[in-house]
Amino acid sequence: MIPAVISVVVALIIAIPVTVVVTSSYQKKTAAKTIGTAEDKAREIIDEALKTAESKKREGLLEVKEESIRTKNELDKEIKERRAEVQRYERRIQQKEENIDKKSDAIEKKEASLLAKEEELSKQKEKIAKLNEERVQELERISGLTSEQAKEYLLKIVEDEVKHETAILIKELETRAKEEADKKAKEYVVSAIQRCAADHVSETTISVVQLPNDEMKGRIIGREGRNIRTLETLTGVDLIIDDTPEAVVLSGFDPIRREVARIALEKLIVDGRIHPARIEEMVEKAQREVEVMIKEEGEAAILEVGVHGIHPELVRLLGKMKFRTSYGQNALKHSIEVAQLSGLLASEMGLDVRVAKRAGLLHDIGKSVDHEMEGSHIQLGSELCRKYKESAVVINAVESHHGDKEPTSLISCLVQAADAISAARPGARRETLETYTTRLKQLEDITNNFKGVDKSFAIQAGREVRVMVVPEQINDADMILLARDISKQIEAELEYPGQIKVNVIRESRVVDYAK
Repeated sequence: MIPAVISVVVALIIAIPVTVVVTSSYQKKTAAKTIGTAEDKAREIIDEALKTAESKKREGLLEVKEESIRTKNELDKEIKERRAEVQRYERRIQQKEENIDKKSDAIEKKEASLLAKEEELSKQKEKIAKLNEERVQELERISGLTSEQAKEYLLKIVEDEVKHETAILIKELETRAKEEADKKAKEYVVSAIQRCAADHVSETTISVVQLPNDEMKGRIIGREGRNIRTLETLTGVDLIIDDTPEAVVLSGFDPIRREVARIALEKLIVDGRIHPARIEEMVEKAQREVEVMIKEEGEAAILEVGVHGIHPELVRLLGKMKFRTSYGQNALKHSIEVAQLSGLLASEMGLDVRVAKRAGLLHDIGKSVDHEMEGSHIQLGSELCRKYKESAVVINAVESHHGDKEPTSLISCLVQAADAISAARPGARRETLETYTTRLKQLEDITNNFKGVDKSFAIQAGREVRVMVVPEQINDADMILLARDISKQIEAELEYPGQIKVNVIRESRVVDYAK
């Protein structure tokens, strides 16, 4: 058995190398055959690729040649068009240059012609000047006047004629305007004044409190003056005790404080207990009473006028105007009168009576706070009306009633007229002696500064100025212009209630004596 196995093993050992040799030889043959086939295929592919590339190259060259030919044709066409356009421009420029040359030649000819005409004109001017000089000399010889004298004489004649015609025209226009305006104005104003009845009070800066006896003065003064000092400190009013028997004079610029002091002092006199604590208590009571009085006066004013819907603060400010005066005229009474006049005038003209009364009542509302705040009563009044939502018509009436702004409605004009009527009515207002004399002097100074005025006199409490002119310097036509100039300057420089009449007088007197 073992020998059999050994023989098999030996057989296998011999067979394996033989098999390997045979197998490797077969594989080599197979590989050589495969490589040969692949090389042939590769050669075929390369040849095919070369053929395809050559054909593509030829096609590309053909396309490039065709594109270059087409581009060349387009460029040639564009170049031809550009050349044609350039040629057109050149022809046009050439034509313009020819036209410019023609115009230049024409201008040169005109300049030459103008130069010739200028030379001719200068010669004619010289000739005219010479003839004019000879004419002037001949005229001077004939008239016996020099050219300057003759010129002055002619200008004087023309000036006199113009002045005369201007004065006549002004007089005619004024007369016509007065004739047309006076008729309607008189009807409205007289009707309004006739139907209006308002009380006036004239108030000063002092109040007088009567005393039961002179012994009360010492009690008011108090020990070492403590009572009077307390009263003056709490009220802000000066007490004058020694000047008037059985009376105490309260002096103060603020009428509300003065009224508080008066009521408090009267209460103290009745009570009899006068000491600092009691004074303070009475002053507080008096302040409350005055506040109630202010509110009641404001409500009474709007009820009297018949205006409703006014803001409560404006009603209170109206009540404060009871203690405010202007030239001695009570501001609240003045506002009520202006409201009534405005309403009457509005009814005559067919306007809104309620708005006119409202504007008239509030036109001076700024005077209630003008001593507490900075600004004119017009500015403060317009700000208050805007603050409390009054209408634009009322605000404009407040702003324009003294001419500070142009009125934008007829109601504003009516308020302005009613204010002037109320202020200018005789007895409505008064002035201090110093203001009165100063205004008279200013009136005379203004009129005396005009050329041709001999002397002037302010008469009728400053409501008329009488101007005497030199008759040799001012003729009848000059008088009309002089009166107008004087009135305009008075309006510009002076402040005054009502109106001032300018009366220019020219008279000639000849005096001789029989011997």
